[in-house]
Amino acid sequence: SCQRADYKIKTIQARFGAHFRNFIFFNSSNSGQVKMSFVNFSSILVRTLPRSIHAANQTRQIHRWVAPTLRELKRRREKMGPEAALPRSGHSDWNYNAELFAFGRRLSEQFDAKLLQQAFTHRSFIAQEEQKQAEVGIEQPELGLSDNGELIALGGGLINQYVEAFLLTALPKLPQEGIGAIVGHLTSEASLAHVSSHLGTKDIILAATFPVDQTLLADTIKAVVGALQRSSGDERAFLFVRDFICTQLNQQDVNEYWTIERPLDLLKEYCQEKKLGEPEPRSIGLVGKNTLLAAHNVAIYCNKQFVGSGFGEDVDTAIDEAARDALRQLFGTQLNMKPVNFSLGFDEVARNLSRKAASKQA
Repeated sequence: SCQRADYKIKTIQARFGAHFRNFIFFNSSNSGQVKMSFVNFSSILVRTLPRSIHAANQTRQIHRWVAPTLRELKRRREKMGPEAALPRSGHSDWNYNAELFAFGRRLSEQFDAKLLQQAFTHRSFIAQEEQKQAEVGIEQPELGLSDNGELIALGGGLINQYVEAFLLTALPKLPQEGIGAIVGHLTSEASLAHVSSHLGTKDIILAATFPVDQTLLADTIKAVVGALQRSSGDERAFLFVRDFICTQLNQQDVNEYWTIERPLDLLKEYCQEKKLGEPEPRSIGLVGKNTLLAAHNVAIYCNKQFVGSGFGEDVDTAIDEAARDALRQLFGTQLNMKPVNFSLGFDEVARNLSRKAASKQA
């Protein structure tokens, strides 16, 4: 129909533009059908396409000088070596006071502004600034800053006390040797540096060296705990240590931190102390005798009560493994133990804190 032909014409005009509008005409026949044809369509297309292709090449092509230039820049960059790491404070948008404020807000803690700044200021930074002022002729430089040496000592002691009190409450059956081994792992320099770096202290630390090493990171987290204790009290400081340091035990086997050299002797001492009877190893299974794949299964009984079992390639190894399993059962650190309760409050561990303080005074 005529309406359909008009629709086709408008579609073609919209697609090919107004250049072809004058080259379309219609021939009507007796049947009322409309025929459409193009006059010299191919010649117009030939004249139009090269112009469009040339315009596209002007915007898409890459000049010949680009690749050699990039290769030369890469060669010069490799020749100069890796760029030195720059501190975040070297950027123009750096605002140290805003960073300190944001640090406290991220942790949801209320810090005294001066104490928090002191916690991040190391002695090496103050010495460096004093030297710079002395080089320009200032005889008595005054920076108005205090280093964090005192806060490091305070925070280090608090971390040890809080972690030990938490473990004594969460693992009451574990002996003091095991508690001490876990405390040593959680308060080690590597562990504290790991926690400190993930809290975002690396960019806020004021020190003479950059990037900061593990010692500076560990000392900074100790100073932060000391500043928090002075700003908000013991409870907030304990919760900080519990949430960020003690939680490193999550989904970890606490037995891996305490290496027992002679498990059977320790088991005998523990059973004698608790009056559980003499531990008695018994062989309850043997597979692959006189072969390279031999496996002995040994169980340990105290007063005819089963306390643990273990496997080994020989009898002595199986006895040691059985003794370790028995110790895990007696200490409450078995492989299928309940997860450590990380929701213990300050009031629940205060008894162990006071006991530790009393033992130190004695």
